[in-house]
Amino acid sequence: MALIVAVAVLVLLAAWIAGIYNRLVGLRNRFKNAFAQIDVQLKRRYDLIPNLVESVKGYMKFERETLEAVIQARNQASAAAARAAANPADGAAIQGLASAEAALTGSLGRLFALAESYPDLKANQNMLQLQEELTSTENKVAFARQAYNDAVMTYNTGREVFPAVLFATTFGFAPAQLLELENPAAERQAPQVSFT
Repeated sequence: MALIVAVAVLVLLAAWIAGIYNRLVGLRNRFKNAFAQIDVQLKRRYDLIPNLVESVKGYMKFERETLEAVIQARNQASAAAARAAANPADGAAIQGLASAEAALTGSLGRLFALAESYPDLKANQNMLQLQEELTSTENKVAFARQAYNDAVMTYNTGREVFPAVLFATTFGFAPAQLLELENPAAERQAPQVSFT
């Protein structure tokens, strides 16, 4: 009888630990999926930028440095996004992406500010359409980033609460990194991208 009780206790303990493990796996997969949604929107954004630069290039003949800065920032952000997409659990890759995105947002802001001084460009239909697509994509990125950060918070909380905290590190569940704004004060202000 004592052997049956001991086996039953061991089976219940194993099931309890397996439940903790499975919950952590589910939470980790949820935040990785949330990052994949960010990645989709970022790729769309990166694809729009060369079209935007091409539209602006004919009007801004003397602004080559600004256009090159936008393309360089786009390429760096794209590379950072690829590193982060390869392993969303890598905190350094997520921080690198946040830095690269901040640089890209800054260079796009300078481009839009410069474009204000070109009346023909402000009236260009292709430019207006690209502006609308970019604005829509920026909104989707913001929503995806919020969903990702919510999933990371749920995962980190799930791995830090008792009794999961006893097993999380042993099972290889490292903390996940939030995708935080590099310069929160500047990013909280809505960028002015209107050409009308």
